[in-house]
Amino acid sequence: MAEATANGLGQHALDVGHAHEVPATGISHAEVHQEHPIKLYLVVWAWLFILSTCSYLVDYFGLHGYLRWSLILIFMILKAGLIVAVFMHMAWERLALTYAIILPPILVLVFVTMMVFEADYTLFTRLAFFGAGP
Repeated sequence: MAEATANGLGQHALDVGHAHEVPATGISHAEVHQEHPIKLYLVVWAWLFILSTCSYLVDYFGLHGYLRWSLILIFMILKAGLIVAVFMHMAWERLALTYAIILPPILVLVFVTMMVFEADYTLFTRLAFFGAGP
């Protein structure tokens, strides 16, 4: 009965004599409560199960090196994307809010990739000028 609504009020708060507040907030009764079909959640759950199985199979088949880590990261990002899009309701948010949430992790990944290449360059420079060590 006390479900959260779009404006943060419980459903019972809108039904109990506060009809004069609904037009003041600009939210109609149809916009207050949004339900998604259970089929959507079951399909997402199935995809999460499939992606987790694929991630497990990477270890089961004994893949090594960059292929292993690339596949694990791809499956991890796909699972996180599904969770954020559906269970955290980002698929139904405004585009500006979506960019505010999704863009920073993407930029962090870009900067980490740049650091990986810079680390290799630094290592090769140290080896060239200082030698392999004692």
